[in-house]
Order: sequence, then C-alpha cells, then structure tokens
Amino acid sequence: MSQIAGHALSNTARNPGMPLRTDWFEQIAVNTPAAERRAATLTTRRTVKKDWQAAWLVNAIRCIDLTTLAGDDTEDRVRRLCAKAVRPLADHILTGLGLDQLTTGAVCVYPTMVAAAVKAVAGTGIPVASVATGFPAGLMPLDLRLAEIRYAVDQGAEEIDIVITRAHVLDGNWAALYDEVAAMREACGAAHMKAILATGDLQTLRNVYKASMVAMQAGTDFIKTSTGKEGVNATLPVSLIMVRALRDYRDRTGHRIGFKPAGGMKTAKDAIAWQILMKEEMGNDWLSPDLFRLGASSMLGDIERQLEHHITGRYAASSRHALA
Repeated sequence: MSQIAGHALSNTARNPGMPLRTDWFEQIAVNTPAAERRAATLTTRRTVKKDWQAAWLVNAIRCIDLTTLAGDDTEDRVRRLCAKAVRPLADHILTGLGLDQLTTGAVCVYPTMVAAAVKAVAGTGIPVASVATGFPAGLMPLDLRLAEIRYAVDQGAEEIDIVITRAHVLDGNWAALYDEVAAMREACGAAHMKAILATGDLQTLRNVYKASMVAMQAGTDFIKTSTGKEGVNATLPVSLIMVRALRDYRDRTGHRIGFKPAGGMKTAKDAIAWQILMKEEMGNDWLSPDLFRLGASSMLGDIERQLEHHITGRYAASSRHALA
C-alpha cells in the first residue's frame, strides 16, 4: 500500500521578485485565434484511459485547494470541508486504488474561518490557504487589505490568495500594480502568496500576460486565474497565456512560479484538461502541488464518482460523494 499526500508550498523556493521591468512585456503580442486553437487541441491530441486516467485523477486530488468561499460559511461547514480534505475518497475506493492515504493540496477559506480550519487539519500536513485583500473585488484601501493579510497569517494561514486592482491593468499603470503586489508580498511574511488576476475582468490576453509578468516581478509565488466570482473564470486559452508567461519568467530569472486555475471547473474531465496543459507546456514538474493547484470544490465529488466507477464498474449517485 502506498501513501500520497498533498504538500505545502514551502517545498518550493520562494520567488524573491525583482525590480519592475516593463520592457519584458510592453511590446508583447498575443495571437488570440492561435491561442484558442492550441487550447482546443490540448485535450484532443492526448487522451488517458482506465488505469492512466485513474492515476491522473488521483494526482488532481493532490493538487486541489478544496475551497469554501460562501457568504453563509460556518465553522461547522469548514470542519466538514477539512474532513473531506483529510480523507477525500471513500475507504473502498482508496483500497481499490492501492492507497492507504491521500489528501488534497490545501483547504482555502475566508480569513475569519482560518482558525477553525487550522484546528481541523492539525497534524495532517495540509496547509490552510486564505483569500484576503478585500476578496473578491479588492476595492478597499490598501492599508486595510494589508491588514487583512496580516490577520489571516496571524490566524495560522500558510498561503494567502490576494486579488489585484483590475483598474491598474486596464489603465496600464504597471508601477501601481507592481507596488501593490510587492506590498502584499511583504505583508504575507513567511506565507506563500498566490496573486489572483481575475482574468475575466482584464479584457484581452495581452493584459493577462502583462499582469502575470508584473505579479511575478513583484514576488508572487503563484499566479491564479480567477476568484470564481467573475462572469468568466478559468478558461484554457487564458491559462495557456499565463503558463507561457511563467515559463518566460523562469527562462529569464531561473525562478519557478506556480499556477492555479480557479472558478468554473466542476468535472473530472476539467481536472485532466488542466493537467494536460501543464504537462504539455511545462513538463512533469508542474504536476506537483508545489507548482500547481486547482481551485475547486464540486470537482472533487465528480472525481470521486469517476474513481468509484473505475474500481466497481458502477456510478454512484452524486449524493454519495457530497463535500460539505
């Protein structure tokens, strides 16, 4: 029997950041139709079946930030979510897969729920991530957004998912965006930072690339597509452009930045599609929770359903795999 657990981002060296270099991205051109074609063919050129598909789905679980960000969240709901993160699959599925332990990559909650989550996952090695900085819109004074980061860290959050000011991107005010993200990075202290770009609000793929590059130069450890609250959340074309940006940043600096798509991903098929993107564009290293996370909640239920079918040959009712 083997054991597979999620891992905290501390296994990856921090991004130290660098001075703002607008010449790295000001003249960037993005061929949108080509990006859309590339994204559309990712899942048609490579398919995984049977045992291979099961292995990819197990890896997806390792990379999930199991999330609840609802206005009616309670400590009881957070505890149930954490219990699912600790034991994401039913015992008979784990046994059928030859595993004795499997955990998600992290749990992600609001700052006021961090303490409950930390207590619930104590001793499991699962990190607690917290959104902050006026999530999801981020339209709060900067000092209050920084105070929210510090509060979440004080409560025990090991990872902070910040949101950027979209207006800085739409106005091309790269210095303001850089200064904001750098201040947030400093406020995170030892906690790893994921910068949510809210790509559905950024209008163009060129803006997505530029915002990605500025966030990385300012020191973020991950770039993340969406809050999950925009009209358009994670898409494969947007993800492709962000992954190309982090690859360019790695090639220029030697620093490896993680990627987290979030929002709108609900199925096991989605989990495999984004892993294929990472494998094709970045290689196997980016199929690890140190460098890849899936921001999701309902996705885990469908993955469990597909894995039960793999083991038993039967689909269970969705209610058998409820999350919280």
